[in-house]
Amino acid sequence: MTKTLQLIAAITFVSAISVSCRKEIASEKGGIDMISNVYFNASKGLNQMRTFHVSKLNYAHDTIVEIVPDLSFPEMSLSKNLIKDSIYFELGGNAEKTVISDVFNHQKPKLVDHKKGGAIFSKEEIPNYRNRRKLNDTVLFNKKYKRFEINSPWMYTRFYVYQTDTILPYSLYKHVEKDYGGRIERIDSYNKKTDAFVTLQLIPRKNWDEEAKDFFEFNRYVHGKSFQK
Repeated sequence: MTKTLQLIAAITFVSAISVSCRKEIASEKGGIDMISNVYFNASKGLNQMRTFHVSKLNYAHDTIVEIVPDLSFPEMSLSKNLIKDSIYFELGGNAEKTVISDVFNHQKPKLVDHKKGGAIFSKEEIPNYRNRRKLNDTVLFNKKYKRFEINSPWMYTRFYVYQTDTILPYSLYKHVEKDYGGRIERIDSYNKKTDAFVTLQLIPRKNWDEEAKDFFEFNRYVHGKSFQK
């Protein structure tokens, strides 16, 4: 019995060292598309469905330009935001020619967790997270995911976590990143009261949207900052 306990302690110690020594690499540039599919009357089939492009996040290091598409007309944008750390600024119609230093010097910042529309920035933990249940790993779109589920009287939710050392400037639920050594890239939810099934996907990409590219390159020209191509 003593040898068994010693072995368990040794395994735990090695695992702790592995987690603490995991080298995190910050992604320097890229984008994240946030896309949601909503299935109405899901118990009767998945035929009534709408797709929403919730947000287009473009980043250079820790500076984010968010384009919030019109949910009815995705080719048009409702708003554009400049996000850095815990604050954000609303960009005007000519965002591509906006100078970052002018925004910081002349606009009053707003807390990003109070932002309306687009990507959600929340400090809250997942409701009922302590009662989650581990699921088997799965492969989607050639990527392996850790999974867990949370079942409540009104909602069933399944989370997909992609384990990676690459850290993006935006993620859902930071506490999950710490627990799983990765980021949530998909959430499937079924509302038992409204009979609606909703999927939310975070799709990372290497390139910027054209509007964000113009913005970053213009500011690199003005400030001489090292936004990479």
